[in-house]
Amino acid sequence: MSSTIPFPSTSASAQPATALKPLVPVEGLHVVHLYYTVDHGLWQTLTTEEQQEAKTRLAKLVQTIRSHPRTQLLTFSVITPKADLGFMLMTPDLQDANLFEKQLTLGLGPDILEPVYSYYSMTELSEYSTSEEEYKKQLRAELQNQEEHGTEIVLSPNDLDGSDTFELRLNEWRERMKKYNQDRLYPNMADWPVLCFYPMSKRRSDGNNWYATEFEARRELMQGHARVGRQWHGKVRQLITGSTGLDLMEWGVTLLAHDTYHIKGIVYQMRFDEVSSKYAEFGDFYIGLQMPLDELLRRVQL
Repeated sequence: MSSTIPFPSTSASAQPATALKPLVPVEGLHVVHLYYTVDHGLWQTLTTEEQQEAKTRLAKLVQTIRSHPRTQLLTFSVITPKADLGFMLMTPDLQDANLFEKQLTLGLGPDILEPVYSYYSMTELSEYSTSEEEYKKQLRAELQNQEEHGTEIVLSPNDLDGSDTFELRLNEWRERMKKYNQDRLYPNMADWPVLCFYPMSKRRSDGNNWYATEFEARRELMQGHARVGRQWHGKVRQLITGSTGLDLMEWGVTLLAHDTYHIKGIVYQMRFDEVSSKYAEFGDFYIGLQMPLDELLRRVQL
């Protein structure tokens, strides 16, 4: 189990949204994806003044949520009639997450926003990441086989561990892992326009039971899966959140991109990777377009 990653520092002091005891996990954030349709018939029964008051009320709510410590709220229009609009909420306190979710649902008034889909998960670290001891072992092997001026460096493991090169490479790895873990547990979500969300699980069928597969084999498969994902660096940003015991499936996957071409591309390419082709099961895919709230309300014809 990896060590706990601290929250990013913030100048604002956390104020609980309710009088109840905060429910902050040992590490990570609560993540709630919310999807709604708009009841336009009910909306049209409101006067112009009431409609404007409702939109102003929702705008203030979104601003309040976004100003809450360590909290992010993404707003987006949804492609296809699966939903009209959606929110992605990330916050450390489950009490806050629950309160904000209820407030958003009623943000335009009772029954104007009808929930059609939701998903609850948490940011988490991967159990398949390379440990420090594993990296040291790999580094020793690499340095022992390294050639310098055409001859192999012949050093004992003890000599390697104390060498400047070994310590430099090890410290560089530690810094990379620190950032990697921080980004997984406390990510800063980009404002890239295309947002894709889908849930997934690992299969338990007799022929392809992920949970009956040895850990080392699973880790090797996942590391290969990650190498495929890294080919899309700079084109797709990915956040994997855990939902085992929290929602219907085992993980939530949020992808951000500048173009649906890249969303389609990474998902297609990964389908051929063994982790997906043999062991993955997918839920529905939801595609949204991130935009400011005022533009979002215009987009959904409010």
